[in-house]
Amino acid sequence: MQFAKPLLAAFALGSTVALPAHAELDVVSLKQSIETSFESEYPKLDALYKDIHAHPELAFQEEKTAAKLAAEMRAIGFVVTEKVGRTGLVALYKNDDGPTIMVRTELDALPMEEKTGLPYASRDKTIWQGRETFVSHSCGHDIHMASWVGTAKTLVGLKDQWKGTLMFIAQPAEEVTAGARAMLADGLFTRFPKPDAGFALDAGAFPYGFVSYRVGVGSSNEDGLYIKFKGRGGHGAVPQATIDPVMMASRFVVDVQSVISREKDPTEFGVVSIGSLHAGTADNIIPDEAVLLGTIRTFNPDVRAKMHDGIERTAKAVAAMANAPAPDIKITEGTKAVVNDAAVVATAEKVLKAAFGDKFRVTPPFTPSEDFSEYINAGVPSMMFNIGVYELEKWAAANKSGTPLPGNHSPLFAPVPKPTIQTGVTAMTLAVLSAFDQRAKGQ
Repeated sequence: MQFAKPLLAAFALGSTVALPAHAELDVVSLKQSIETSFESEYPKLDALYKDIHAHPELAFQEEKTAAKLAAEMRAIGFVVTEKVGRTGLVALYKNDDGPTIMVRTELDALPMEEKTGLPYASRDKTIWQGRETFVSHSCGHDIHMASWVGTAKTLVGLKDQWKGTLMFIAQPAEEVTAGARAMLADGLFTRFPKPDAGFALDAGAFPYGFVSYRVGVGSSNEDGLYIKFKGRGGHGAVPQATIDPVMMASRFVVDVQSVISREKDPTEFGVVSIGSLHAGTADNIIPDEAVLLGTIRTFNPDVRAKMHDGIERTAKAVAAMANAPAPDIKITEGTKAVVNDAAVVATAEKVLKAAFGDKFRVTPPFTPSEDFSEYINAGVPSMMFNIGVYELEKWAAANKSGTPLPGNHSPLFAPVPKPTIQTGVTAMTLAVLSAFDQRAKGQ
């Protein structure tokens, strides 16, 4: 996932003591305890992070990554079940009777080459969709995993502060938005407790030490687009004897943007992006067909429906204008928008605001998509928040220059590990403790 410019703009500058039952959380003392614990544990987390970063695995291939996390969680004291949803795992830690709170991390990486030049940069390759590809954690999931393990360790160390069950899940295949469904289909909430609340984090291209959040919609709906334009092939020097599908596809790529600019309410978010156009085999042959692949992103269900209709009308009109057969059009429903639960956010908000002050900020929704929404739609009230990864000074200077630092999915995406992971561990630990505390009060 990657921060949009409005989100970046929103960041413009400007020892443990046991609590009596139902007392307010002493956030200052808790934060100090978390930070002390983090300092002692960080060498291990640093080694884990750099190992995972250097050896990433793609969706549903994350066997070694999952095994590393399983070993870490067993060492902490969790009961771990592996191969849930193919390569996912579920780790449970029961601490007396009480609610079940879920924390999710992702396991998978991206099929792309890393170009950061870091000493622990990935040079690994694998086969993906029939071809060899580099693999890298340009998504930030390695940061999430290290924060996840660190949070688990910290919460077990603070078990006199809470009662209930920790449910830490490591999910495969987030990047292809298939892993959450796979885990749910494999009995995530029937073989294991159904959580009373859930949390997840994402890391993005803004300063470390900052945490962003949203109430309600936090990410976009995602739909896949496939269109095959059908023409009549022939010699490139005799175009009048053909029906050119490349011309149709090219016209569609431009014309479909009128759906965004003229049919959709300009105050509502909606994007159609074409990521693949494939046609032909030679420079002097007009092919019989051209295939487009794209993605559709929206927040509002009504906007989503309007865009689907406009895309189909535009594709059919382009074909009709060329006197070509009707195109094949497939719009595949992907994952839904993450909608943060107002009550869960309100509970965590008080604690995180006390801990991070003005570095804890409400920001606009993300335009990328996230399959954490699958757990929410399965009935788990949840909150997803974001942590920054870069030095404040470098981030500010880069944005002032008009060349922002590399974001998620860039081959140059390079989080600063220690302060980023520390922010993740601190924020997630406090969020989970807030959920336990609120439910202990019966609220």
